[in-house]
Amino acid sequence: MDTTIQEKVNAGFPRLNEPAPAFEAETTHGTLRLADFQGSWLILFSHPADFTPVCTTEFIAFAELAPEFKKRGVELCGLSIDSTFSHIAWARNIEEHFGVKIPFPIIADLNKEVATLYGMVMPGESKTETSRCVFVIDHKGILRAMIYYPLTTGRNMQEILRLIDALQASDKHGIATPADWKPGEKVIVPPPKTTEEAEERMKAGYETPDWYFSKKSL
Repeated sequence: MDTTIQEKVNAGFPRLNEPAPAFEAETTHGTLRLADFQGSWLILFSHPADFTPVCTTEFIAFAELAPEFKKRGVELCGLSIDSTFSHIAWARNIEEHFGVKIPFPIIADLNKEVATLYGMVMPGESKTETSRCVFVIDHKGILRAMIYYPLTTGRNMQEILRLIDALQASDKHGIATPADWKPGEKVIVPPPKTTEEAEERMKAGYETPDWYFSKKSL
């Protein structure tokens, strides 16, 4: 890859399991910094624009699930390339017309500073709007997951909640989670790294179709 292209890629997008890009921004809850969320998990998500129908459904869904995220020690923070006044007016509109209060801050990113740090703008899709991006940042400020959606497709909030559950279960128990895993279901035991460990694994009492694949209940 051309060095210039590689530099742009590296500069424009954060990386998994590295510190999330620090920021300071004006929000509907006042000036906030990434450091203000230290000690809590954070879902930083962008939407294309205020007063748009798909985004409205997403904000309602995030707001309705906010207590569930809170139970897991997760804060929410939205963002778009709109002003604070627009964000406030839209949040009030949602409460007036849909009966849902938006409890989390929304970043006003008119200069695209945070959007650029996180690679939220996809020029091939729109040069003036942020895509539907989701960044999961843990309590230590480490970026743990990223999801990108096109402008036309609303997010699945239950999947984002499931992702949090899976990440936190992995951290707590040192395991991995299989496809479509939900809390209460069996998890994946990390595969053995030596021949001796492989032999022992077959006798360990796990659900083990073969030496490299073991599942257990938490």
